[in-house]
Amino acid sequence: MIDWPVNPKTTAYINVDLQNVFVEGYSISSPNGPQVVEQANKLAAVCRAAGIKVIHTAQELRADQSNRGSATQVVGAYMQSHQMSRGGITAGSEPVQFSKRLHIDPTDIKLIKPRYGAFTGTDLDLILRSNGIDTVIIGGIATNVCCDTTAREACMRDYKVFFLSDGVGNRGIGGLTAEEIKAAVIATLEFAFAQVITVDAMIAKIEAAAKAAA
Repeated sequence: MIDWPVNPKTTAYINVDLQNVFVEGYSISSPNGPQVVEQANKLAAVCRAAGIKVIHTAQELRADQSNRGSATQVVGAYMQSHQMSRGGITAGSEPVQFSKRLHIDPTDIKLIKPRYGAFTGTDLDLILRSNGIDTVIIGGIATNVCCDTTAREACMRDYKVFFLSDGVGNRGIGGLTAEEIKAAVIATLEFAFAQVITVDAMIAKIEAAAKAAA
């Protein structure tokens, strides 16, 4: 398995979609949403101290639905067939707001994305390359949708990818439990796309790199 080095100056933490609708209180929320936010807050504090950029993404669609696309129709049909409440990801709505549990520093970057992957339809790649970043840490919700897609997009753009095994969350779908889905995603990412790592191990890597550079 790959073991990427960490250079705080060339690393960014991409914290994916810790919004109300995905964190808690909605039928599509992750059962461990609050715990994922807690892990994100812990890692983000270490990242900021080491000089690692922290980027919070939020999935939103325009209020006029002009950038809705087919993906949301597919999800909407699935949710309707399973009698799930939508919650909505329309700009300006309550579900789409960042969770109040999430600590966002004024130095952090907020990135609005219209699709699952954080690179699609955004200036994320421009932000990263403009700052000399070649390594990304990815966590958030949902493991198997926006986190997975973002990790794959990053790898295909030749970024070194760390994927947080205990810093992501998702719900069960299609008769599979949340843990079964998470295990399948992590096994695939570890095989072909990323270094899978715990939050504490990631923190240890960052602190060791920061100490060596001091």
